[in-house]
Amino acid sequence: MVNDDLQGRKTVIGGMIIFVFVIFVFQLINLQILNTSYKENADSNAFLKRIQYPARGLIYDRTGKLLVYNKPAYDVMVVIKEVEPFDTADFCNTVNIDKNLFVRLIKKIKADKGYSPYTPQLLLSQLSVEEFAVLQEKLFKFPGFYIQNRTLREYTYPCAAHALGSIGEVSQNDIDKDNYYTQGDYAGKSGVEKFYENDLRGDKGVEILLRDARGRIKGKYEKGALDKSPVSGKNLTLSLDIDLQMYGEQLMKGKIGSVVAIEPSTGEILALVSSPTYSPSDLVGRQRSKNFTRLNTDPYKPLLDRPLMARYPPGSTFKVVNSLIFQQEGIITPETKFPCHCGFSAGHLHVGCHCHASPLDMRESLQHSCNAYYCQGLRNMLDNDKYGTTEKAFNVWKKDIVSFGFGYKLGVDFPNENRGYIPNADVYNKIYGHGGWHALTIISIAIGQGEVISTPMQTANLAAIMANRGYYYPPHIVKNIKGAKLDPKFTQKKFTAVDPKYFEATVDGMEMAVLGGTATIAKIDSIRVCGKTGTAQNPHGKDHSIFMAFAPRDKPRIAIAVFVENAGFGATWAGPIASLMMERYLKGHISPNRKYLEDRMSNTNLMPFVTKR
Repeated sequence: MVNDDLQGRKTVIGGMIIFVFVIFVFQLINLQILNTSYKENADSNAFLKRIQYPARGLIYDRTGKLLVYNKPAYDVMVVIKEVEPFDTADFCNTVNIDKNLFVRLIKKIKADKGYSPYTPQLLLSQLSVEEFAVLQEKLFKFPGFYIQNRTLREYTYPCAAHALGSIGEVSQNDIDKDNYYTQGDYAGKSGVEKFYENDLRGDKGVEILLRDARGRIKGKYEKGALDKSPVSGKNLTLSLDIDLQMYGEQLMKGKIGSVVAIEPSTGEILALVSSPTYSPSDLVGRQRSKNFTRLNTDPYKPLLDRPLMARYPPGSTFKVVNSLIFQQEGIITPETKFPCHCGFSAGHLHVGCHCHASPLDMRESLQHSCNAYYCQGLRNMLDNDKYGTTEKAFNVWKKDIVSFGFGYKLGVDFPNENRGYIPNADVYNKIYGHGGWHALTIISIAIGQGEVISTPMQTANLAAIMANRGYYYPPHIVKNIKGAKLDPKFTQKKFTAVDPKYFEATVDGMEMAVLGGTATIAKIDSIRVCGKTGTAQNPHGKDHSIFMAFAPRDKPRIAIAVFVENAGFGATWAGPIASLMMERYLKGHISPNRKYLEDRMSNTNLMPFVTKR
């Protein structure tokens, strides 16, 4: 019995010894092989790795004009372990900060997750050339402080802020997603700068310096054999025409809205105006945070990228799409006529329309923007027995509508595109119940009102589809990336669900609108313009003025959509602005007999009074 107890104790003790030994071996493996933090700390004691930041890629317009370039800037870095007693007041005066801020910055550095007293930490960012020159002369007085060369964006023109975008300091989320970045780095935050960040940023370099036991720099490690030179970012050529862009911003000054102009044959964006706007240089340098706060609290929302994010009912521009779908579905032909008695009436329902000749055929309905024609057309389609039910007819209608780029993102090369909205049958089933709705219930979608919502980009894309007679290229603003290929999706045609044979009659109606209908203000001497006015009802105030067009009719070179908020009829403001933009692009100048129109558009302020917060 004693021997059994002794044997049991030996087994337990032996097992414990083996268990401790296994734990000890595992911890050795973890410390020496798996866990690299101790090695990294040891390396940081022996080496100082100075990041060499690459020059960010330059940005040009379609004609080769330089839009965005780099200017030198300087960050002040500190290695806490190397700091020796120094004149704090002198240092603060040199870099234009007060002592309290200096103390807070040092505390923040030490509190950061990735802090190490042996590695360079960012103290101050983006010193100007003048500030750097003063500090450079005194740097010997401040051991442990270093200058890190960086670059800031500089802009040739004070426009196209939303298109170009801005850069700003990376967040912890950015760092966690991409190990390219470290604390204090900068990356694109909006526009082209963000979407093409990986092309523009380039590759960092590194300079490895050797320390002695006291942390003092003794020279380059291995005589620089392991150093890596930075590789500059790729240059971009935009499809933007900067002269047209500046002209558009001039015409939209004092107005809320947007202009989108597209080259139909390529899908390239020629102009992208968001109004009100700001200078891109406002969001550069140490004033970025202050200016961003000012812009972000402005009640007119200048930071909102309206061409891509604003959502409006498309109004009567939507009649163009419905005219095509009704032809495709055999509901009408170009010769089909419907009456209009100052609107569409059915029982107690009445949808108003302005007075014009009656009845009208399809071409004339576009010429005079007849509401009754499209209300009757939608009723004839959705309540047609050939589909079985209104719901099935509506699903066919929606399928055709979304093929024009409505209801979903177009896939433009911007990070903030909105999708607009086209309802489906389930939406109406939830509101009215299955079988509880019909054409008259949702009749307002016939004229681009009700639940139908589009973005200015989608409406401009519709103009490009009409110019191409049935297809489009996904709109994009980058024309070329030096040393890389553009995404092939931007060179692939996307066809609508409507047969191309139906487009010509609708285009006839759009040209008739300019020659002798609701859009005569858009007429340009010697150029055949096809356009469509729109007046979108606005529950929050005055109606929005909308106009879309393309020109010339044959071999079109520009398609455009203009939205002016709270400005009334489409022909009053949006039409003239679109027409002037097209004339300026196609002719290079504005005819003398239309200078009055240019002056009126440029000098009229339509922005409603808003109390600032």
